[in-house]
Amino acid sequence: MKTVWGDEGSEQAVTAPLTLVVSAFAPVADVREGVTPALQPVAGSLLYLLDLGGGRRLGGSALAQVYRQLGETTPDLDDPTAFAAAFDAVQELLARGQILALHDISDGGLLVTLAEMAFAGRQGVAAELDALADDPLTAAFAEELGVVMQLAPEAAAAVQTALDAAGVGGRLHAIGRVVDGEQLTLRHAGAVVFAEPLVGLERAWSETTYRMQALRDDPDCADEAFAAVADRSDPGLRVEPAFDPDEDSAAPFIATGVRPRIAVLREQGVNSHVEMAAAFERAGFEPHDLHTTDLLADPARLADCQALVACGGFSYGDVLGAGRGWASSILFNPRLREAFAGFFARPDTLALGVCNGCQMLSALRELIPGTSLWPDFIANRSRQYEARLSMVEVLPSRSLMFDDMAGSRLPIVVAHGEGRARFAEDGGPRKALSAGLVGVRYIDAANAPAERYPANPNGSPLGVTGLCNEDGRVTIMMPHPERVFRTVQHSWYPDARGEDGPWLRLFRNARRALG
Repeated sequence: MKTVWGDEGSEQAVTAPLTLVVSAFAPVADVREGVTPALQPVAGSLLYLLDLGGGRRLGGSALAQVYRQLGETTPDLDDPTAFAAAFDAVQELLARGQILALHDISDGGLLVTLAEMAFAGRQGVAAELDALADDPLTAAFAEELGVVMQLAPEAAAAVQTALDAAGVGGRLHAIGRVVDGEQLTLRHAGAVVFAEPLVGLERAWSETTYRMQALRDDPDCADEAFAAVADRSDPGLRVEPAFDPDEDSAAPFIATGVRPRIAVLREQGVNSHVEMAAAFERAGFEPHDLHTTDLLADPARLADCQALVACGGFSYGDVLGAGRGWASSILFNPRLREAFAGFFARPDTLALGVCNGCQMLSALRELIPGTSLWPDFIANRSRQYEARLSMVEVLPSRSLMFDDMAGSRLPIVVAHGEGRARFAEDGGPRKALSAGLVGVRYIDAANAPAERYPANPNGSPLGVTGLCNEDGRVTIMMPHPERVFRTVQHSWYPDARGEDGPWLRLFRNARRALG
């Protein structure tokens, strides 16, 4: 009910529809207990559907849309009590580690769910639809509430018992298994009703995105990304450190009780300073949060620090040319310029710039000795903000922070819109490599410097994405090591994991370098 004024100025009550928008969040007790849709390569593993819907209704489904129909009856939550009981039971099964992979079926139906699980895990699937519906189309495309679970054979009985105890055991259906070979096969009433190689299905699944990218983004990048779908030689993400991630190279220095002060620099829009402070604190530093306005008020605060890190995010909303606006606030303020020049001139200091901070320090190179070969950073070749987990290789370089990491091939978070390195001359990348200034580069499936998208997410020549100055005390990089210094921060990591991610070594090396 709301009040409006009539033509004569009289007050009138009008009934109008109201929309209630509900959002919610919940704590996650332990992210290690989560699973993904990616099928795991576990021999003999089984696929089960936990059916939480009230039928096989096709109204509003993707199948109906393909036939230009709406349908008559849409899926609904018919039994909230059963849904809640099933949810709680699944949480307990996850905590016990009895579910290998899990994916809901409410967006595209069972066929799409099985295909997406197979794409993610590069595993074949053979499924039976008989128990779900009288006709295969309904069984394959109904978008009712429910989840597909991958279970090890020895866990199946325990899962059934747990769901029986929750009162929803009758909703669990054995539908298939994970098989060798990259193919998805569906059977109904004893006949094969669908059988396709995964590579063709994944290209079909990706084509809509590809067509939109080709119109909206750089079309060559769209072509390269679509072609990469068919490249089955690509092993995907891998963790290949050239050192022991569990070894704490900073331990002897932390044991002294000395915690060097590090200035965690940020500007309006920067959003990675908390993770950055946490990483450096774990490595034995004493982080101090310093906004540019703090230094404007008292530039001497920088002199009290032995290290600084310029953090990433969206400084000035990236509207002033990414980190260049941030650098300009220093270069054109005599007091700040003097403070930063004095810091970089000290032989006992260390500095790191990440993402916006990388762009900012690059733009400050007239104040940083030994940076004449550094590039500028401009808009990504894709013409889009890139947020992904990318493979990089750590190269032998002068960087003190990459000391003993050379040869490592690791995934790392990428999150930037302007990360393409632009060198002053065509031979700039090779000169920087020859001088030992390039510490990190993007690599492709063959571990070669990545030139094509999306293995090279921004188009930097020779995949260059991290550099240092000539004495190795200042390191800049576009990817975000602070977002993956713990293994639980990775969106993907091998099952055999410790607490410390490989990128924590960079921060520990910084502590070791300061002695």
